[in-house]
Amino acid sequence: MDVTEDRHELKPEVDLDDSQDTDQPAFEWMRTSNAAALRNRSNGAPDGAGASGADHDRTESSAEGEDTGRHGAEAEGEGSEHADLAEGAGAGTAYESRHSATTDLREPSPTSALQMRPPEDEVRRRTAQREAAAKAKPVAPRVLQVLMAIFMPFLLLIGAVRLVATPAFLWLEYFRPGFPGDGYGFSVDDRLTYGSYALDYLANFAGRRYLGDLQLPSGSPLFTEGEVSHMADVKLVFLLAYAAGAVLLAFFVIVYFVLRKRRGAFARGLFAGAIVTFVLVVALAVFAIMGWQTFFTDFHHLFFANGTWTFQLSDTLIRLFPSQFWMDSAIVIGVLVLVVSSLTIIFAWPTKKKSEAADAELARTRE
Repeated sequence: MDVTEDRHELKPEVDLDDSQDTDQPAFEWMRTSNAAALRNRSNGAPDGAGASGADHDRTESSAEGEDTGRHGAEAEGEGSEHADLAEGAGAGTAYESRHSATTDLREPSPTSALQMRPPEDEVRRRTAQREAAAKAKPVAPRVLQVLMAIFMPFLLLIGAVRLVATPAFLWLEYFRPGFPGDGYGFSVDDRLTYGSYALDYLANFAGRRYLGDLQLPSGSPLFTEGEVSHMADVKLVFLLAYAAGAVLLAFFVIVYFVLRKRRGAFARGLFAGAIVTFVLVVALAVFAIMGWQTFFTDFHHLFFANGTWTFQLSDTLIRLFPSQFWMDSAIVIGVLVLVVSSLTIIFAWPTKKKSEAADAELARTRE
């Protein structure tokens, strides 16, 4: 049986070659048969003769035929592989030759400009900007330090007022030598008892009845309606001041945690605030010394309406808190604030060593 004929019987012939070139089969599996046919043609024998001759040879010697077939298959496979490589190489060469001209005419890639060094003027300008940015100090710490300098006088004044408005200070006043007595019959014990009620009212959340229901041993009210109304106004001012002091204290605590990573930043804010506080208190002290009555009147005009804070010498508030009490209170408040601000200036003084350490810390932070 002819092997070539068997192959053509198992696989139907499909001719899709438009060029009608019988030497180039349409399918890969047809290459072996066509290669054998081409060899027969080159030897001068027809395709059928070559096939019958191969069959006759196989019948004469099975061993020789098997070797011949095996070598022939290997040769055909190698020929087919070389033909495929040749076709691939030819196609690649044709593709390169067809697109080489187009590739050479393309413009450079946009990213190729990134590899170009900018002009020297531009390099110097960018370097100067980087150096200026590195030397520039952050704005936020400066803003916080300015706010500390503005708020510190109020915080210290509120704290000093809170220390003075206590029964302990009242006791020191009543028992200090030279403090004027009451010409209408209050003893020191009476003053301390009734005065403590008034100071406690300023610090608690009780209503007017806390003072309005107080009575003298004779059964008459201790405070008049006008006195109770004024004490209610004073209480409102005190509570607002205490609330503002709590907010300012919280602000300083928050600023401390924000600036603690910057060496000396919080201390510089305290130093600036202490300077402002010291100057402000000295100015107020000079104004009070030049005219105490004017200072006291202007202070009350700032917080209270006219006619609501003036009383008779026989009224309880004047008997408990005479003019000398307010002068002593102002002196103690001023001294406390000056002492605290002076100590702050001493300990927060920006020495050269502290400045160098702060600059080194800032440089390490930026690195």
